[in-house]
Amino acid sequence: MLSTLLTLVRYDIKTTLRQAFSWVTPLLFFVIVVTLFPLAVGSDETLLAQIAPGIIWVAALLAVLLSIGNLFQNDAEVGHLDVLCLSPHPLTLLVLAKITSHWLTHCLPLILISPLLGFLLHFRPYQEYALIVSLLLGTPVLTLLGAIGAALIVGIRGHGLLLPILIMPLYIPVLIFGTGLMIAATHAEPILGFVALMGALMLVSLAFAPWFTAIALRIGVSQ
Repeated sequence: MLSTLLTLVRYDIKTTLRQAFSWVTPLLFFVIVVTLFPLAVGSDETLLAQIAPGIIWVAALLAVLLSIGNLFQNDAEVGHLDVLCLSPHPLTLLVLAKITSHWLTHCLPLILISPLLGFLLHFRPYQEYALIVSLLLGTPVLTLLGAIGAALIVGIRGHGLLLPILIMPLYIPVLIFGTGLMIAATHAEPILGFVALMGALMLVSLAFAPWFTAIALRIGVSQ
C-alpha cells in the first residue's frame, strides 16, 4: 500500500513538473502580489509592518485557490480518476497522496520563497520565523479544504466561480489565525497560542478532508 501511495505521489509530481505553467503560475502570482504592495504604498517600514501579514496571507490563499481547481480535473479528463475510484486501495488514502503531491509542487515553493519576500517587507528574524511557521501549518489546511471543493466540481462543466464560492468560507479561520500569528510576531508577542490553533486546524483537516473529498469524488465520477 505504501509503495502504491509513493508511486502516485511521484507520478503526480512528475506530471506537474512537465507542465511548468501549472505550478509556476501560482508562484509568480504570489510573488507579484506581495512585491506590488511596497511599490504602491511606499517604503514606510511602520506601514508595511502593519499591512504585511494580511498581504502575504491573502496572496498565499489566492495562489492556492488558483491552482487547486486542477487537482482532479486533468485526471477526470483522461480517465485516470475512474481508475483511482475502481482501485482496490482505499480512495481516501489515494486522495491524500494526491493532496500531498499538490502541496509539494504548489505550496512548498511558496514557503521556500517567502523569506525573500519577508526581507522585501523589512521583516525581522522573528517575523521571518513566524512567517515560515504560519505557512507550514496553514497551507496544508488550504490544500486539504480546497480538495473538497475541487472534488465537488469535478463533474460540472463550466463551473466558473463556483469553486471560490464553495471553499472561501472554509478558508476564513485559516486566514484569521495565520494573520493573527504574523501580527503577534510583528509586535514581538508570543505566537505559541496561534501555532497551537493552526496545528489543531491542520490535524482536524487532515482527519476529515480526505474522507469528504473521496465521497465527493465518487459522486462526481458517477454522474
